[in-house]
Amino acid sequence: MSAAVAVEAKNVSKIFGAPGAEVRALDNVSVTIRQNEFFTLLGPSGCGKTTLLRLIAGFEMPSDGSILLEGEEVAHLPPYKRHVNTVFQSYALFPHMTVAQNIAFGLEMLGKPKAEVQQTVTAMLKLVRMEELKDRRTSQISGGQQQRVALARALAPKPKVLLLDEPLSALDLKLRKEMQIELKRMQMETGITFIFVTHDQEEALTMSDRIAVMSKGKILQIGSPAEIYEHPTVRFVADFIGETNFIEAEVTQRIANEGQIKLPSGIVISHPVAENVGVGATVTLAIRPERIDLVRPDAEAHLKGKISNVVYFGTDTTFHVEIDGTSKHVTARVQNRRGHQEVLKAGDAVGLRIAPEAMQILKD
Repeated sequence: MSAAVAVEAKNVSKIFGAPGAEVRALDNVSVTIRQNEFFTLLGPSGCGKTTLLRLIAGFEMPSDGSILLEGEEVAHLPPYKRHVNTVFQSYALFPHMTVAQNIAFGLEMLGKPKAEVQQTVTAMLKLVRMEELKDRRTSQISGGQQQRVALARALAPKPKVLLLDEPLSALDLKLRKEMQIELKRMQMETGITFIFVTHDQEEALTMSDRIAVMSKGKILQIGSPAEIYEHPTVRFVADFIGETNFIEAEVTQRIANEGQIKLPSGIVISHPVAENVGVGATVTLAIRPERIDLVRPDAEAHLKGKISNVVYFGTDTTFHVEIDGTSKHVTARVQNRRGHQEVLKAGDAVGLRIAPEAMQILKD
C-alpha cells in the first residue's frame, strides 16, 4: 500500500516579469511528496527549487497549475491558513527573547493555553537538545544553536509539512554535517513531512528519502539517493551528483531491448538500450570513478590507457588515465584500505575493468 500524499504539485508554472520580459522560473512541474517523508529539492542556483518551496508555503501564487496539501487545493490560500511552516536561511529569531520564549511565541499567537504552550516548549527543547540553554537570549548563542531554536519554533505548532530553505548554508562544515544527522533524526521522531531545499549534493544524499533534481525550472529526475547516484537518467543529473566519467560508445547491434555497445577500445558489451536507440547510434555511458578497477596492462580489461596524474586524498587515491587512441581522460578512484602504497605512478600503462552494471546509458 502506497503512503498517503502530503503535498502535490500538478503542472505548476511560475512566470515573473512583465509581458515581453518574462522569466519562467517553473515550467510545468509535477511532483508528489508523501507523508512522513524527507524530500529534497536539489539543484543549482536559479533552477526553481526555492520558487517551488515558496509556492507550497503560499508566499507566491502559481501562474498555472495546482498546489494540493493532503488532497486540498491551497493555491488560493494565504500562508497562515496552510498547515505548513518554514525555516529560512536567516533564522529570523527575536534577539531580545530567550530560547524558550522564541519557541513559545508562535503558540501564544495561536491562542494556545499556557499549560499546553509550556508542555510543547519543554518537548521541543528536548527534541533539539537545548534544555540547558532555555533561559539564554538567542543573541547569546551560536549559529548552530540558533538553527536548532528556529527548527523548534517551526515544529512547535505541529505543522503537517515543514519547509526548509537551505537552513544549513551559514554553518561551518563540521557543524553542517552534525546538523544533517540531527535534522534527519528530528524528522523521524516527529513524523512530519520535511521538504528541504539545497544545492549541496552530499547534503541531499545524506538526509533524503527521495530527491528531485531540478534544472532550468524543470524536474529532471526523482528517486532515492541510491537511484539518483547509481542510475542517473540524463547527463545533467549524472554530472551534478558526484563525480562521473562520460564515455561515448556505439550501438552495433540490438535484439529486443538488449544492445551490443562498442567501447572506444573496440571491446563490445551487452547493455539494455531504450526503444528509440537504433543500430549505429552513439550513446553516452556514465561511470562513477569508484566503480572502475585498475588492472595490469596485459590483463583483460574494457579500456586501456596511461596514467597521467595521481592524487592522494588520504581515504582514497584518484588516478587520471588517458585512454589509448583518444584524447579522453577517465578518473578512477581506489580506496586506501591498507594504507597508501606508491605502486602505480604517472606514466604507467594500466587496464580499466568496469562491471557492466556500473555503466549507465544516458538519455541525452
